Parts: sequence; C-alpha cells; structure tokens
Amino acid sequence: MPPCLCLPATHSLPSSNLLISTRHRFRLPKPPNASSQISLNSPLSNQTSPPQPKTTGVIVIGGGLAGLAAATRLQADNVPFLLLEASDGVGGRVRSDVVDGYILDRGFQIFITGYPEARKILDYDALDLRKFYSGAQVYYGGRFNTVADPLRHFSDSLQSLTNPIGTVVDKLLIGLTRLKVLTQGDDEILNAEEVTTIDLLKKIGFSDAILERFFRPFFGGIFFDRELETTSRLFNFIFKCLALGDNTLPAKGIAAIPEQLAAKLPSNSILLNSPVVSVDSESNSSSRIRVKLLNGEIFESEFGIILAVEEPEAVKLLAGEKTAEVRQPVRSTVCLYFSADQDKVPVRDPVLLLNGTDKGIINNMFFATNVAPSYAPAGKALVSVSLVGLYGDVADEDLVDQVVKELSGWFGQSVVGSWSYLRMYRIGFAQPNQCPPTNLTKNPKIKPGLYICGDYVTSATFDGALVSGKKAAEALLQDRALVTV
Repeated sequence: MPPCLCLPATHSLPSSNLLISTRHRFRLPKPPNASSQISLNSPLSNQTSPPQPKTTGVIVIGGGLAGLAAATRLQADNVPFLLLEASDGVGGRVRSDVVDGYILDRGFQIFITGYPEARKILDYDALDLRKFYSGAQVYYGGRFNTVADPLRHFSDSLQSLTNPIGTVVDKLLIGLTRLKVLTQGDDEILNAEEVTTIDLLKKIGFSDAILERFFRPFFGGIFFDRELETTSRLFNFIFKCLALGDNTLPAKGIAAIPEQLAAKLPSNSILLNSPVVSVDSESNSSSRIRVKLLNGEIFESEFGIILAVEEPEAVKLLAGEKTAEVRQPVRSTVCLYFSADQDKVPVRDPVLLLNGTDKGIINNMFFATNVAPSYAPAGKALVSVSLVGLYGDVADEDLVDQVVKELSGWFGQSVVGSWSYLRMYRIGFAQPNQCPPTNLTKNPKIKPGLYICGDYVTSATFDGALVSGKKAAEALLQDRALVTV
C-alpha cells in the first residue's frame, strides 16, 4: 500500500517483459549563461576524444515521484531543467504494465487521497480514482470477518463489534487513536518522540488478538514489515491520512499518477533510457556538477543537481560524499496476479482481504476489478496477491503453487483452480527501512549544488516522495538566490 506505498526501480521483471531500446531525446531551452546548447539531432559520438559536456540549468536524476515533484517545482519558477531517467518510462517504483488487456501495477500499491502534498500537486478528478471499502475483511477461523470504519460504515461496524478480530475495547481504542492523530499537525507527527509501531500499539492497550489478526497484516502490508518495527511516526502519519481520505486506485493504473505529473512538464525536458553512472563536481565549493551517462555522454548543470533515485543507487552515485549507508534490512515484497472469469470471483466488494492467521505466506489480496473494472477486459477479473519479503530462495513456479494452494483453502479449489496465473513481481527494494531511530525531515542539501530527495529522505509514502522532491528543489532555488544576490 505503499504508498506505495513509495513511494519506487529496483525490482525484477518477468523475462517476457522487454525494455524499450529506443532512447528518447529532447531539446532543452538554453538557461542564462549556459556555456553550450543541448541539440535535438546531435548523434552519439564515436570519436575517441572526450565528449564535450552539454549544459543546462538543473539536472534532475531520476523520474520517480520525487524527481517529478522536483521538476514540477522548478518549472513553477521557470528554471530550466533536464530530467534523466534510466528506464523506459517515468514513475520509478510507481509503474504499471498492460498484459493481455490487464493492468498490472508493479507491486501492491494503493493511493490514499488524504495525503496532504498529493492534494496540492495532483488532479484527483483527472485520475478517475476508484475507492476501496473503508475497512477490511480478515480471514480467521475459516471465514472472513469484517473490520469497518465506523464513520463510513456504521452498521457494518456495529455488526463486527463482537467478531474475533479484537475486542469491543480494541474498536473503541481505534476511534480514540484516530481522534488523537487528527488533532496533531503533520510536522508534529513526523518529529514526535518515537518507538516501534508494535510498541506504540501495545502501549495504547490493544489486545494480542487485534494486533495479530488485523494490525500485523494491514500495516504490515503497508510497511512490508509484519513485525511492525517501523517507526511510530510513520504509523501515526498514515493513520491520519487514512482518517482524512480514501484508499483508491486510478482507473488507468497506479502509473497514471507519475504520468500525470510528467504530462505537465515540457515535453523536451525528460530524457528516458539514460542511466547515470557517475556524479562529479569540480570542487567542494563549486555548484557546477557533471553527470556521466552509461553511453559516455556528459551533462553539466549551471545551478545544481537533484539526485532523485532510490536510496541504494544514491549511495552508489554519491560514493565519496558523507552519506549514510543503506539501512538493512530493506523492505521487499512479491506480488502475484491471476486472471479469472467474473463468475469465478467469490467476493464482490471492493475490499482488501487480510490473512489474520499465523499460517501461510499470503499477507493480503484483493480483486482489483472490484475496485476498478478497467483493470481487466470485459467479463474478466484481476486477482492481486501480496507477500511480505522477497522469497528469493523459492522458484517462481513453487511460489505460485504455494499461493494457489493457500487461496484454495480460502475460497475452494474449484474456484481458484479456474484462475490463470498472469505474472509475478519480485521487488527487492520496495521501501527503505524506517525503524527507529529515524529522521523524516532530513536536509536535502549534500553540499552546494548537490541535493537529494526520495522517500528515504522523508517518509516512505507517496506523499513523502512528493514532499522531498519539492523541498530539494526549494533548497536549490534558495541557494541559487543567495549566490546571485
């Protein structure tokens, strides 16, 4: 739910997924005092002499949510920039593939409309957001049990008061926790005293029953951390956003979010299929920094570099700079997709289904077409199943067999046996590790002219990526103003 949850791309794609080899090239307007001009038609040089750098205002490395947010902020001040993206499309981890008419998001991702920065920068109406049921169905005791938001599904919540997914007191505590986070500002939450999420929930007084049967699978699916060792700051922030908004999917897939941001940028400002292999500055005090692409091309910035790549890649590119190491273990996940006939869908509600038992490998699942029918061809349904962890020692075929067997225990072999396996995504870096101690308001400035952004700089959410990109651009703009005064 990453927020997708992350943010956000280091993930394994199926061997059948071919990358586009054509490299898109665009002309960039010449910034003030630029020493050279990027040319639309200049061929790649085969000469042995060192290539001459091409100069622009700001270079943004990485076309995920953070990089796109940074570019959006630069554009607002009419600062020329070039965004370099290593892959064949924008979005980073927030991507979708279309396979045989099915929209497959790369990993389990849900967009929460209560994200404050997202509300400012995105056009929700244009995304055609489709809502989930506000709550979940928890598989426990051989059946599904409802956990409902009492403010949105009052009658359902009354009926669920005595189910085995927690006590009546637990459900009252959920309401009190909701009221508490709603009275706190976002900055207050993100800078508050912290403990692990599991320690916070125990301190509040939640029973073991609701911790094991609801909180571990629900927030474990958001954090990709069933142990709930993630900081309480992140829990409280997401809990507040859930209270203020809906869980949704864009009708055209989660990739519609970065694609909307990219569509608002100048068409000649994004360069795809352009992996950066090094970031070099002339001196510690210089704002002129060069980047080198895998094909040998060199670009130089007049005003600075914004590094908007995933944390492991950022650490590699910033080798030699004073940066922290990637905290381990990083959060990983596996997402499997199945197709089904509509009459073979056992659940008709647009609801998230959680594994509330201590058995099996499935953490959560849902029928994507119950939320957004556009995710599958007419008459068909799309099933999304998520696991926490990478299961790197299990072959794809064996993992599919385990999941099918487990689902058959939930819905019956005659139902699940009729489904067809579509694709699997193993995402090694789904989110950064944000266990205490954390700093969710890091300074994006590494040194003059070099800035970082991404969900590892702020919170591991869609919103965190957007905020970090904006803050990195604003730090650069502020420094540039100080230099030019």
